[in-house]
Amino acid sequence: MAFIVKEKLFSKKWFIAYSFIIVGAFIMASGFVLFITPYKIVPGGVYGISIVLHYLMGTPVGLIALCFDIPLTLIGIKILGPRFGIKTVVGFILTAGFVDMLTYFWGEQPLVEDDALLSSIFGGVFIGLGLGLIFKSKATSGGSDIIAMIIGKYTKLPLGQLMIAVDSAIVFVGLAAFQDWKIPLYSLIVIFITGRVVDIVLQGISYDKTLFIVSEKPKELRDKIINDLNRGGTFIPGKGMYNEKERTIIYTVVNRREMAILQEFIHKTDPDAFMTVINANEILGKGFKSLKDKVSD
Repeated sequence: MAFIVKEKLFSKKWFIAYSFIIVGAFIMASGFVLFITPYKIVPGGVYGISIVLHYLMGTPVGLIALCFDIPLTLIGIKILGPRFGIKTVVGFILTAGFVDMLTYFWGEQPLVEDDALLSSIFGGVFIGLGLGLIFKSKATSGGSDIIAMIIGKYTKLPLGQLMIAVDSAIVFVGLAAFQDWKIPLYSLIVIFITGRVVDIVLQGISYDKTLFIVSEKPKELRDKIINDLNRGGTFIPGKGMYNEKERTIIYTVVNRREMAILQEFIHKTDPDAFMTVINANEILGKGFKSLKDKVSD
């Protein structure tokens, strides 16, 4: 079973994918050099270990990260199969190269002097943005993620929890090395912000709301949704749990403004209606972003 996503050489998708990798690797490297490494912050992953070794032994951060990435990828291919294509390899080689190149030209002074908290925030933003662009190219970040995948194969534990566990262990390696409790606290801020920014890059910022409405007047609400809001929806047959009365559940997706209009209409039309509002991270389909555009990103 193949896991590698390939694009035709020199096609539009190929250029877009590798542009994302190049730009993402540079932004990610900038986050480490300008914000993270100067303050000895250890944000998990192979770069967390590399930063620790850099301050203990004076080794280059990018080169050491690369020395971890290459064998981990080879081990991952051996154990997990062909999940790591050439784009993943290009991504971590470029990131390592950019880190050491920027360090050579910029030095080791932080962009923001004497403000580790602000550096943690912007370091997380830069790393998350760069990592998100690499993920959009259908590549992976490699590194400690592979360790989590290997452990997951043999333990059957959830991958997300294992990735948190691996990164947390690396954070506490930084605590043991530097004997400073501020370092893991700043590191956890970086890890959290990085994850949030990656989600935003991959899913976008959405103001859409998913609504489930239980009402005695579903047809009136249908007319409002279709004719006034110009939205669609679905009738779902249901049964009340208390009195087992047959009910119609309306499922629809609207933006914040349309939700306010619909809520006012429901209040006037059926004050006893029941509505559940869910933040929609991403909506794909007619009237929103098409699945075709999402896949071709």
